[in-house]
Amino acid sequence: MIETIHFFHTNDIHSHFEYWPRMQYYIKEQRLTYAQLGEPSFLFDIGDHLDRSNIFTEATLGKGNVELLNDAQYDVVTIGNNEGITLTHEDLYHLYDEAKFDVVVANLHVKSGVNPNWIKPYTILTTKYGTKIGVVGATASFPAFYDELNWNITEPIEAIKHAVNELKDQVNMILCLSHLGISNDELLAKECPDIDVIFGSHTHHLFLEGKLVDHVLLTGCGKFGIYTGHLQVQYDHQKRQVIKKEESVIENALLPEIEKEGTFIESLALKGKELLNQPVFRTSKSYNKEWFHHSNLSRVFEKCLIEFTNADCAMFNAGIFLGGLNKGIVTKYDIHKILPHPINACVIELSGEELKEVLLLSENEDWPLLELKGLGFRGTIFGKLLTYHFSLNDDNELIVKGQKADLNQTYRLATLDMYTFGYFFPSFKEAKKKYYLPLFLRDILSEYGEKYL
Repeated sequence: MIETIHFFHTNDIHSHFEYWPRMQYYIKEQRLTYAQLGEPSFLFDIGDHLDRSNIFTEATLGKGNVELLNDAQYDVVTIGNNEGITLTHEDLYHLYDEAKFDVVVANLHVKSGVNPNWIKPYTILTTKYGTKIGVVGATASFPAFYDELNWNITEPIEAIKHAVNELKDQVNMILCLSHLGISNDELLAKECPDIDVIFGSHTHHLFLEGKLVDHVLLTGCGKFGIYTGHLQVQYDHQKRQVIKKEESVIENALLPEIEKEGTFIESLALKGKELLNQPVFRTSKSYNKEWFHHSNLSRVFEKCLIEFTNADCAMFNAGIFLGGLNKGIVTKYDIHKILPHPINACVIELSGEELKEVLLLSENEDWPLLELKGLGFRGTIFGKLLTYHFSLNDDNELIVKGQKADLNQTYRLATLDMYTFGYFFPSFKEAKKKYYLPLFLRDILSEYGEKYL
């Protein structure tokens, strides 16, 4: 007997629900059709389903996303970095308490105590014909962030290989839910040939027909729910082996619009707004934002960043502010609109010489109009890079807090975590630094506003 098994999969939705109703309606209809033909089907998500820049996700701290996954009848998911490092330890610990699906993540553990019930390295699915399918998962390793949040994150490829070794004698095929990115997927395929298919994500890559690497099939469906993946696997029961793997993707914008689709999106936004409509503080004046120079809002934010971190100086891009603060009562919703990014504050220790080099790099004329994508940034353009309490005088000497700097002395620069990944300032990647988790920039502004505005 040759059994055909279908696997539908999504990845990196990032709380973009524009196509969610039609894609889930399509998947449900397809699964029903295949069931009537006697062909089993399963539904996977490969992480970063949630994104706290979305007000529904922010207001429910991801629990609303889990409800959506439950309603859509997902079978197995793994977590992405947006689940893993943008929630407090407690919120992640209980995120999947009500999940009706399995969560597989082989490389995440609590630092001390007992893991939440949902954490497991793998699960085994069984079709009605008795075919056993091992599903292992892992997420991208950001040790500095996970450590601050009281989790241990281990090297993912080794964790997957260990899980596969446990699984391979128990199952007929092995699938991997990988929130590791395309380069790691290709490496994993070479190092672990016992895996039949790697469902990919994290780097938002798109493979219209999959990609074979040493007989392991790799998939990837881009981001934001633009595509849905459909893998068909044929398993020969007589030969006891997989004989065919075929991947395709569905462009969700081309699916028929379903009834009340717009109402669904509006209802999520309305629920989020209602839950976030909580007063935080009252301000006696308005604070404007500007993207190409300093503003009243940027000056206030500099003060709260310095107070929060006790740093010597500060730097951030003006494009992080998507709006200004209006006079009067300011709610959680208002602050979220201004700073929707899942970005944390960070303090980097730099010598005076290195700090001077940062100033020179910050004058890059291409950055203000850069349409930045990723790194936690959820705005439109980068904007001017603003610096506070450090500058160069007319003699090209570094001035820190009004005094001529010692180029050999160490200074503490308060900035944004997105600069530490090496794209803008390569030296930041290896510099000594401290991340301030779990608070986001909006949380820091809220605390400052409660005290002083």
